[in-house]
Amino acid sequence: MPILTLTLRSLLNRKVTVFLTVTAIAFSITLLLGVEKIRSGARSSFQNTISGTDLIIGARTGPTQLLLYAVFRIGNATNNISWESYQDFVRLKDIKWTIPLSLGDSHRGYRVLGTTQDYFQYFQFGQKRTLEFVEGRPFQEVYDAVLGAEVARKLKYQMGQKIVLAHGVSEVSFFDHADKPFRVVGILKPTGTPVDQTIHVSLQGIEAIHIDWQEGVPPAEGQEVSAEQALQMNLQPKTITAFLVGLQSKFGIFKIQRAANEYREEPLMAVLPGATLQSLWRTFSIAENSLRLISIFVVLTGLMGMLTALLTSLNERRREMAILRSVGARPWHIFGLLVGEALFLALMGGLLGVALLYGCLFLGQPWIERQWNLFLPIQMLSLYDCAILGGVVSVAVLIGFIPAWQAYRHSLADGLTIRI
Repeated sequence: MPILTLTLRSLLNRKVTVFLTVTAIAFSITLLLGVEKIRSGARSSFQNTISGTDLIIGARTGPTQLLLYAVFRIGNATNNISWESYQDFVRLKDIKWTIPLSLGDSHRGYRVLGTTQDYFQYFQFGQKRTLEFVEGRPFQEVYDAVLGAEVARKLKYQMGQKIVLAHGVSEVSFFDHADKPFRVVGILKPTGTPVDQTIHVSLQGIEAIHIDWQEGVPPAEGQEVSAEQALQMNLQPKTITAFLVGLQSKFGIFKIQRAANEYREEPLMAVLPGATLQSLWRTFSIAENSLRLISIFVVLTGLMGMLTALLTSLNERRREMAILRSVGARPWHIFGLLVGEALFLALMGGLLGVALLYGCLFLGQPWIERQWNLFLPIQMLSLYDCAILGGVVSVAVLIGFIPAWQAYRHSLADGLTIRI
């Protein structure tokens, strides 16, 4: 108790230095824990992008590329799948449901996805959560459109508004389907997935806007097909980009995967989304570890600042240490005083760092979710977080041994020596 009281009084005599040291440690711990929170939140959001889907089937390409364009709307397919091939798989008894996907168009930089109403019934994300509407309903008519949450928010679109799709996926397109506008009939709730950045229309709608196109070339003047005329024509899709598959039983996964990979009519590929997601995440491990390493160095920098403050203060406190020795303080009292100061600084820095972390999470969570579709849950510190804090405090105590040992050895003689 005397050492504890002495430690607190000693620190109060150096309030400014103590405050700056604690603040430096707090900021470094906030950064370290914040990086861990962002890393775990990003990984969780990444893995929760799609759920409940057993297989993704598309044209033969790399597994990662198939996953990227089918789920994340990144990149383009090497080829499309014929409607007949898709129907061959739909008829297989092991398959419970399918969701066809048709990509290739956009609207002001956002991807357009052609699909069926099964998308709103069977597509799942997170822990098997289904899509829900803020307003409206799924598309029913050919020129109906359902907006993801981010599309509606950033473009400020409302129910019933007319939008024009563009050919291609670039933000600026020279070929708009202005003669066949779509009407917004639904807006989805935020999901934190690429669904939020997608405009959903029917496969018939995709077919209608391209009904007068030939080999990707717009119609010549006078050969256009109007929106009303297109409705009277056969809008059965000829091709799709890929399709998601849900099976009657998990035991049939490898059977259907083999059937797709060995399909004779055209080259196809089937991938397991969970396994491919894990493989894709491993490619980001270098960046992940780099962030973690930078955070560790920042924490070490904060602890070095603490060491610098303690060592610097020793020269100013030479007589204080000598007086303590002269009134009966043992060398281990001096040693305990310095180590206690290091422990106190680390504990206060850790507590302040945790408080800053939760303050930043509370204030920044809505903005981060809006800007990057990254949901960072506000939860109690995990065992891993507590282990990080324990490690920081332990290192701080070890660092405190350096000035404590110097004071232990030289406190009496050094304090009574007159330096000129």
